[in-house]
Amino acid sequence: MSTRQVFASQADVPDPVPDQVSGVAAGRVNPVPSWWRFFCSELRLVFGRMRNLALLGVLFIIPVAFGILFRLTLSANTGEGPPFLNQVAGNGVFLTLTVITLMLTLLMLPLAVAVVSGESIAVEASQGTLRNLLTVPVGRTRLLAVKYAAIVVFALAACLMVTVVSLLMGVILFHVGPVTLLSGDTIPLGAGVLRVLLVGLYAAGAMAALGAIGLAGSTFTQHPVGAIAGVLVVVVGSEICDQLQQLSAIHAYLPSHWWLTWDGLLRSPVDWSGVEHGLLSFAIYIVIFVSIAWARLTSADITS
Repeated sequence: MSTRQVFASQADVPDPVPDQVSGVAAGRVNPVPSWWRFFCSELRLVFGRMRNLALLGVLFIIPVAFGILFRLTLSANTGEGPPFLNQVAGNGVFLTLTVITLMLTLLMLPLAVAVVSGESIAVEASQGTLRNLLTVPVGRTRLLAVKYAAIVVFALAACLMVTVVSLLMGVILFHVGPVTLLSGDTIPLGAGVLRVLLVGLYAAGAMAALGAIGLAGSTFTQHPVGAIAGVLVVVVGSEICDQLQQLSAIHAYLPSHWWLTWDGLLRSPVDWSGVEHGLLSFAIYIVIFVSIAWARLTSADITS
């Protein structure tokens, strides 16, 4: 029996019924809801896979490497460096914003989310555990909900880890103090750190939308690599189209168009217009592609 089947059998013990209350009190029935046990089982699988841990390790190292690189670049800089380096030199808090921007545009965060979401259903089908999961029984809707919730948790953990590590590197390697916003106003360091954490959460929302695309793609194949590649093709195609002025009419509908529109969070007062548009776009993508995944999974003939 595979590890997945063991977790599934443990996760989907039926919830206790009212006449089992005495049994619960006596410790004979697990009072934890089955959906929560199933969710925890899925989290253990997602965060226990070596490739996912390796991805998190790389995401941890990259902010450290960027911080050291920027520190060395600034040390050798004669004053004619790129503007963002001057911002980082003035306040280490801006290192976080620089790192998040680079990791989104260079597809480092999207790659990690693409791997986790692209293999979510496909890996179960390829290993022959999907049918076993559905005969426990789990239910296809609940299976999909738990899978997507685990993807969102992974995306949130990845984005917050990048944010926190970048903040720490900024504190260690650069001067930190009151933060000068894009609007020219200066706010205390604590308020500035809060704004940066909000940027990290915004990036997590963007990755949650990408995870929904990967989840949908994962329901159409038994080969995780194909689903992962499909997500990356969507991201790269979106980035290319977003740079072509001839396609400006569709820019607002591209999945990656709103990834970097968090600059309103760095103004006083906060300009929510771009952020709200971005969050609305993420929500729409989540609804559309989770619905596609649901329609596909609930209507498919599961044979593996």
